[in-house]
Amino acid sequence: MPPTPTSEEARLARLVRAHDRWRGRESFNLLPSENAVSPTARRYLSSDLAGRYTLPISTTFDGEAIDNSYAGTRYTDQIETLANDAASRLFHGRFATVRPLSGHIAALSVLAPLLPRGSKLLAIPPEAGGYDGYAEGFVPALLGHTVRPLPTSGPEHRLLEEPVVEAIRRERPQAVVLGQSFFLFPYPLDAIAEAAHAVGALVLYDASHVLGLIAGGRFQDPLREGADVLYGSTHKSLPGPQGGLLVTDHEDLFRRLDPALVWRVFDNAHWNRIAGLAQTLLELERVGRDYAETVVGNAQALGRALTGLGVPLVGEADGFTASHQLRYDGAELRRRHGIGPAALARRLERQRLITDLVGRLGTAEVARLGLVPHDMERLAGLLVRGGLEGESVGREVLAWRRQYRALRFA
Repeated sequence: MPPTPTSEEARLARLVRAHDRWRGRESFNLLPSENAVSPTARRYLSSDLAGRYTLPISTTFDGEAIDNSYAGTRYTDQIETLANDAASRLFHGRFATVRPLSGHIAALSVLAPLLPRGSKLLAIPPEAGGYDGYAEGFVPALLGHTVRPLPTSGPEHRLLEEPVVEAIRRERPQAVVLGQSFFLFPYPLDAIAEAAHAVGALVLYDASHVLGLIAGGRFQDPLREGADVLYGSTHKSLPGPQGGLLVTDHEDLFRRLDPALVWRVFDNAHWNRIAGLAQTLLELERVGRDYAETVVGNAQALGRALTGLGVPLVGEADGFTASHQLRYDGAELRRRHGIGPAALARRLERQRLITDLVGRLGTAEVARLGLVPHDMERLAGLLVRGGLEGESVGREVLAWRRQYRALRFA
């Protein structure tokens, strides 16, 4: 007979089951940083691969030539190749690796080997919607780099061609790092790349938030528009397990990137995750275009519906967004309704509507579930009634959510 679980093991089991029920079946998730993993990818995450290693290496040890530090890897290595090849096809770069353990680790995996210590970076600052990790004191300090701000425009924090090109020419950086946590609109990449390459700078595109849209051909095509390396998280608009990837079309850069990963940025690359990611990338080759169209269509429709109900959002003049994200106008939200984004998110959570405490809404996961643009008026009504009007809509949300038992795009 199996051993009787301890009280703490039993408590852990209850907590995991409760989480799976609460977040997986009983609420709508509108966080732009999360998504639903397909059932097949989820199965691979719990496969035997979860405890295995592989380490291809060409060396000699104890007088013998070896090509891998471990035996038993014949299937693991093929799984990795499948994932890398799918990433190359989806993101239009000949060289790819899915080994980075997260988007942040992918950033380290790009910046550390490609830029010497003392390099100057241009990046979008956090106060303009940029990723905090690129701020002074974080990744740049860790690698001995300095960072200067890329100028953005308006509450949407857009990159406009003229001021950005001028900043590149003035600062003459070694790299221009693109990508944002508040990521509503594409960049004028052709002009940015031309200016950067003219001063000898690399263009590094952190697509963490928009990888799934790029895979579906909806947002922009960074490597074909001039970026030198594309990288990012695999669990936001791209609906995979938590992890990272990087892709480039430049063999010389990849030869500097790939050997610098193992034993420098990480060791084991978590092969169950890579199998789950491979499945996700292969799914997107089948359904990615329709998925990305639905995600963006949902975001724009939700923006129209919310503003029609008096919720202030940025970007209204430009259709609110070209990505999976919307963003509240926080100051106007407080002025009109006497509540800020964090308090609003906490109120909505009690109504089974999961949103962002820093003012973002995301439509990627609800698209995966099967919601389409004509559903956004109903969703907006629930957000307003449950959030701004203080109405109890949790049971209504639960009844609606239970209609979606299988993913539409998987």
